[in-house]
Amino acid sequence: MTDIKCVGCGSILQTENKNEEGYIPASGLDKEEPICQRCYRLRHYNEVQELNVDSGDFLTMLNSLYETDSLIVKVIDVFDFEGSIIPSFNRIVGDKKVLAVINKTDLFPKSTNVSRLVERAKKMLKDAGITANDTIAISALKGRNLDTLMKKISEMANGKDVYIVGTTNVGKSTLINKLLEDNTGLKNVITTSNIPGTTLGMIDIPLGDTQTLYDTPGIVVDSQIAHYVKIKDLKYVSPDKEIKAKTFQLKSEQTLFIGNLARVDYISGEANSFSVYCNHHLNVHRTKTVNAGEFYDKHYNGLLAPPEIEEAYLSTSFDVHEFTLDDASDILISGLTFVSVAKPSVVTVTVPKGVNVTVRSTIFKGVQ
Repeated sequence: MTDIKCVGCGSILQTENKNEEGYIPASGLDKEEPICQRCYRLRHYNEVQELNVDSGDFLTMLNSLYETDSLIVKVIDVFDFEGSIIPSFNRIVGDKKVLAVINKTDLFPKSTNVSRLVERAKKMLKDAGITANDTIAISALKGRNLDTLMKKISEMANGKDVYIVGTTNVGKSTLINKLLEDNTGLKNVITTSNIPGTTLGMIDIPLGDTQTLYDTPGIVVDSQIAHYVKIKDLKYVSPDKEIKAKTFQLKSEQTLFIGNLARVDYISGEANSFSVYCNHHLNVHRTKTVNAGEFYDKHYNGLLAPPEIEEAYLSTSFDVHEFTLDDASDILISGLTFVSVAKPSVVTVTVPKGVNVTVRSTIFKGVQ
C-alpha cells in the first residue's frame, strides 16, 4: 500500500481509514486532503501531543539535500540568530545557491533600521561560516516584503526546486502558508505552532509542472531556551508581537532577572542603561547582586514566574558567561531575550546549562 502523507506536518500515515485512527479530511481546502490526528487536534482544539523529537533524524533527512539540484532558502529568526544556525549547514547544502531570509522583523520596534539589521545579519552569517548569495528581511506573519522575496526566489531558483530550511520555531511553515495564501488563496495548509517538531517530514507543494517547494522539518538546537520550558508555557517565552523594551538604570553590583531563566549581573562600570527585549509576559526584576542568589531560590516559581519551571536552573544546573563590553552592545540569550547595554561595562550572565549566550555590537546604531 502506498504511504499517505499528512498535508499539515509531512508525517507518513499508514491507513486509508478516514475519520478513525489514521487521518481526517482537512477542512478549508479546495479538495479533501489527508491530515493526521495530531495536526487535526492542534488546529481545531489547540490540543498538544508531545513528541520526542530527534534532531539527528531530521538532520539525516536534510542530508538528502546534498544530492538535489535546488535553491536553499535558509530562514533565520531575527530574535534568535544563534539558535537559527543549523549544524554542518554548508556540508548539507554543498555548492547550491542560498537565500538567507531574516524573519520576524515585526518583533522589533518600528524604529529599527532594517537595512542595518540586514547588514548585521550578513556579518553574523559570515562569522558562523555560512555563505549566502543574498539576504532579505521579512515578516511572514505580517506579510512584509513577501513580494520581493518571491521575486528573489523565482530569479535564484530559475525553475529548480526550492527547499525551505531552518531550526525549530523560525517561522518556516508560517512563511510557506503566507506565500500559498498570496499566490493560490489557500489558507493554513501547513500546521503551525510554537511547539518544536511540528513539521515531521518533507512537505512538498507544486509551484508548477516541473518545480516543487519543500517545507523541511525544523532542526532542534539544544542551546535554545525552549528546552527548559514546558510546552504549555512556551507562550510566555517566545514573543509573538512587537517587543517593547523594559529599560532599567543600573549601578554596579546590581542584578536583573529575566523571568526565572536568566540572570544578568552588572559587575563594574558607571551608571548604565540596560534595555531588555523579551516576551511581554516575562517579569524583569532588579535586585542587589549580594542578595540575588537567595532571592532567586525563594521566588523562582513565584515573583519571577511565569513560566513555571521544574527546577531552580540558575542555582542547580547553570553556566556563567562573563563579558567585557567596550561599547554599546546587545547580549543575546538564545530564544529568550536580548539585553541592550548602553555603555562600556563588565557583566556576567547566568543561564540554564547549555543555553547559548553571545554578544554583538548593538543593532540600534550604525554597523561597525
